[in-house]
Amino acid sequence: MAQLVKVANASEVPVGKAKAVTANGTAIALYNVGGKFYATQNNCLHRGGPLGEGTLDNETVTCPWHGWQYNVKDGQNKANPAIKLKLFRTEVKGEEVYVEV
Repeated sequence: MAQLVKVANASEVPVGKAKAVTANGTAIALYNVGGKFYATQNNCLHRGGPLGEGTLDNETVTCPWHGWQYNVKDGQNKANPAIKLKLFRTEVKGEEVYVEV
């Protein structure tokens, strides 16, 4: 059964930034897009690069290893929309950010 797990305080992920977090042993990349939080699996589908260490430009994260790009809202790869990251629902309670795993 899925549950909400606290992964960060909102202040730890400034607008336009990404952060690698862990929830119940699951590696997750957390993104702050204009004050709204999104979460995907942390590993890039190309070679497993850490997306939480990638560059966030609006709603596009770029993997720091080989430059693969994904939309953090729907998980789709920018070059091939058939390739999608796993998404996690986020919820903010006060200053705390939760991810459903």
